[in-house]
Amino acid sequence: MVALSTPPPQQPSSTTTQDGTISTLHPDILQTHILTLLDGPTLAATACASSELYALSTEDKLWRNICTSSWPSINDPTVSSIISTFSSGHRSFFSDSYPLLHHHHHSSSFLTTSTEYLVSAVDIYYKDVAIFSKVEKNETLTDWFKCSPFRVDLLEPKEFVQTLIQYQTGEKDSFVKQLEENMTLSWILIDPKRRRAMNLSSGRPVSVQRHWLTGEVVVKFATIMAGDGGEKEFVECGVMVCCGEKEGGEMEVREISMGMEDMEGRNLTGKESLVVLQEAMERGERRKGKCGTEGKGRYEEFVERKRERKARKQKMEKVLDMVCIVTGITIFVSSWSFILFR
Repeated sequence: MVALSTPPPQQPSSTTTQDGTISTLHPDILQTHILTLLDGPTLAATACASSELYALSTEDKLWRNICTSSWPSINDPTVSSIISTFSSGHRSFFSDSYPLLHHHHHSSSFLTTSTEYLVSAVDIYYKDVAIFSKVEKNETLTDWFKCSPFRVDLLEPKEFVQTLIQYQTGEKDSFVKQLEENMTLSWILIDPKRRRAMNLSSGRPVSVQRHWLTGEVVVKFATIMAGDGGEKEFVECGVMVCCGEKEGGEMEVREISMGMEDMEGRNLTGKESLVVLQEAMERGERRKGKCGTEGKGRYEEFVERKRERKARKQKMEKVLDMVCIVTGITIFVSSWSFILFR
């Protein structure tokens, strides 16, 4: 029989339990029965408590479970393969994708890379239950992508997704309010070459309106980012989800698309969008906490700036029109005066 030597006494860790140090708990107990119950932000905070907890809390299996439970779409083999190349695997992916993205200033010195494609991992939830998940791969090297308006469509024109969401027949206004309060969306854009990701959604809708012609409910999510035209230039990355009601009271999703607009309301091309997206992905600030009303506030501020800019432009155009009219009249009168009195 081999004698078991008694380990030398150790200094207590700064992280303690009620009856002693955290080190008195077996690592298997911590990993299996405690750390698996934590969400992402709590697990990240736990890793800062001590070196022992850091070693246990950075296990990729823990973060993979958190990521796949938060975003079912990343179970896709393509996405899983890309995440495995991130510096810290799923932990890095969560750090990039979970918080609300803030990107206020575009650097003119930023250099884009010629990535071959971008990957979108999209999940739509209703009352925290996933009702739609899909991964879309978009190439970025062709002239068609570079010159055409940037747009990603997840459904074909005649395709739709059935859901189990019920609404009260005849209460259309109530249905709009129902979606505004209960629908959330995650649109994670991944750049495989940079090994970075970001969430382009505001989390909760920034607006919910019924289309005046089709009667469909348009749920809009948006993130405001700095454009490449200076500090005061911003662009909107908007995600549109169109929902319709079937007879019998069931809701179906008929359109899910994403595009980008500048402050003039112009659709950005693929080349222009790639510059903004890669810069935001690399240098954008990720704010802690879940997406709430802050995303809607930034969107409303952006809309107000667009409105002010449009008003200034119209005022300037009126002034120029008046100048042109006065100049034209002056030239006309001068010409006739010259003819009459020559």
